[in-house]
Amino acid sequence: MEELLEIKDIRTVIETIFNQKIPFNRYLGMRVGSLDPARPTLEIDMREDLIGNFVHNTLHGGVTASILDVTGGVVAFLNLLDRLSDAPVAEKVARFAKLGTIDLRVDFLRPGRGTRFVSTGYILRTGNKVAVTRMELHNETDTLIAVGTGAYTVS
Repeated sequence: MEELLEIKDIRTVIETIFNQKIPFNRYLGMRVGSLDPARPTLEIDMREDLIGNFVHNTLHGGVTASILDVTGGVVAFLNLLDRLSDAPVAEKVARFAKLGTIDLRVDFLRPGRGTRFVSTGYILRTGNKVAVTRMELHNETDTLIAVGTGAYTVS
């Protein structure tokens, strides 16, 4: 954790946390595509060990839910950063450590067919303690695979 506090740019800290420090994200091969506060993206490539339906070669629903959940967390945290713009990096990292999923709803719209998946999200509402986000998962041909709504603690 101390090496993160030495990084001066909070966006680099976020990318390092999500790409390198969270073992489950690493296992899934999840990576930050963009940290645009209005519409951040996460990406994942299809691999054999992520298949849920071996007959149709589709992405496992748990992987779909996971990337949507992580995207919602990124959205909530980026929104929180706007309110903490003058705070030191250490305080921002400490607030990130308190971020957690309260509720997640996923609507699976189509089978997860593709070679690459991109999840995007945006804020629906934010308060002092809870942020509500909306997320979408598309494949490389921009086919909408699933959508999600999540509530996250931000206090």
